[in-house]
Amino acid sequence: MSDSQRQLSAGSEARHGSRRPRILMCPPDHYGIEYEINPWMDRARQADHAVACDQWARLKALLEAAGAEIVTMPPVPGLPDLVFTANAALIYGDSGGGKRAVLANFLHPQRQGETPHDERWFTAQGFATERLPARFAFEGAGDALFCGDTLFAGYRIRSDAAGHQQLGNMLGCRVIPVELVDNYYYHLDTCFCPLNPDTAIYYPAAFDEYGLRALAANVANLIPVAEAEARRFACNAVVVGQTVVTNAGCPELHNELQARGFVPQATPLDEFVKAGGSAKCLTLRLDGEEAASWRDRPPQAAVKPA
Repeated sequence: MSDSQRQLSAGSEARHGSRRPRILMCPPDHYGIEYEINPWMDRARQADHAVACDQWARLKALLEAAGAEIVTMPPVPGLPDLVFTANAALIYGDSGGGKRAVLANFLHPQRQGETPHDERWFTAQGFATERLPARFAFEGAGDALFCGDTLFAGYRIRSDAAGHQQLGNMLGCRVIPVELVDNYYYHLDTCFCPLNPDTAIYYPAAFDEYGLRALAANVANLIPVAEAEARRFACNAVVVGQTVVTNAGCPELHNELQARGFVPQATPLDEFVKAGGSAKCLTLRLDGEEAASWRDRPPQAAVKPA
């Protein structure tokens, strides 16, 4: 183990004690640009499959070095975006029991075939699977991120605001819907990343005025990301303890994170950016994100809707 790997692992152990973070990934065996459902995708600009596999493996190794246990879902032919596990479900509950997975209702037909495979996997892993009514589009942890006791939920492009209120009722938590206004930042996790219960990265231009006010009123420490680095998917980061893993090409953000006591790590993920995804899109935290207050207490103690 290298010195940097020891530093990452030690930081994670200090944050989590004996409880090791668990992250779901799906190998990119069948990944490719087979359709176009966001502005990043272009079938004429295909991903290099060998490079994509190498980039995925490097991300996995970096997260393991940070102290995470990586579990994998089998890839499925014909489902190229199954690799983006963040969209499979929203995870909620206590890591010692009562695990819940609210499955996605994908907006686009091209991704709807993923859900039966996701449901079988979560059920086999002991999760109670739930779904919003079919009339509500909902794209899992791509559009629903806890920061403290509050669930911030992106809507307009891929998920429905009315469905988010149903989600709050299901989970017994406060939900703040925030409108996304730039099609390049079509999921909340492309422009907002909670780091801990009172700190988050965000790209201001992706939100409307109400959303900006809601974030400012409810997140004590907001770290803005410049446009050039937002387009490098700086906000699409994976957080393990104090380690923050992003795509390469985000030096300004990394300097700011380091100054605040975080341990930023970069790894190239350009082949996945071609499909509109990066580090966070490729992962789903199974024991609760670092910023989610519920992960440190039983779910019945969660804040009730206001």
